[in-house]
Amino acid sequence: MDAFVGNCAIVSPTSRLNPTNLQPSRIVSSPYHSWSNCKSTNLTASISCSLTASPLHQGFGFGIEKQKRNDCLPPALAVRQLTGSLTSAEGLRFAIVVARFNEIITRPLMDGALDTFKKYSVKEEDIDVLWVPGSFEIGIVAEKLGKSRKYQAIVCIGAVIRGDTTHYDAVANSAASGVLSAGLSSGVPCIFGVLTCDNMEQALNRAGGKSGNKGAEAALTAIEMASLFEHHLKN
Repeated sequence: MDAFVGNCAIVSPTSRLNPTNLQPSRIVSSPYHSWSNCKSTNLTASISCSLTASPLHQGFGFGIEKQKRNDCLPPALAVRQLTGSLTSAEGLRFAIVVARFNEIITRPLMDGALDTFKKYSVKEEDIDVLWVPGSFEIGIVAEKLGKSRKYQAIVCIGAVIRGDTTHYDAVANSAASGVLSAGLSSGVPCIFGVLTCDNMEQALNRAGGKSGNKGAEAALTAIEMASLFEHHLKN
């Protein structure tokens, strides 16, 4: 028994495959095989599928010679990757909420943020600085500023240093959750620039010392997030 179906040739064990066996007019069907034509006018290139053998054919003595086959799948669409830009900060407005407590730390952090905004072409008139008593009060002010719709991002700066009591844990946790809540409820990026350190040395190192300036880093984050929201996530 010889058969030629689609792109596959099926021959019996006793017959030899040669050009005379491959006559298109000699077509037989088999209940043990499925054949589909996957050509589509919707694809830029024609795609054809070869004969697919069913597991039921095993043991019946059929030999299958498969030609090169292509997957019958359309090309995958490219994945879009969106990110904020640090070079398109002009026209964006920012607010900085600064805790007065531990001002020896928070003022250098604020200065680092202001210097960074200036380096990235943010005008002075597009920046407002608001002082609050301590880090605990940052969240509510940031939320109010966010809901005003005057700013594209808000930088929250404070410093909480561990002492002899558990007061540190309460203030640090409240400051973090307050800034997070402000951003979620207002829909405006609120950047967490509150230092939570074990001692004054750690705080000084992060306010312009050997560990850099975390206020400057917070300003960079604010620019990137503001750009992302303004250019890609704006309703």
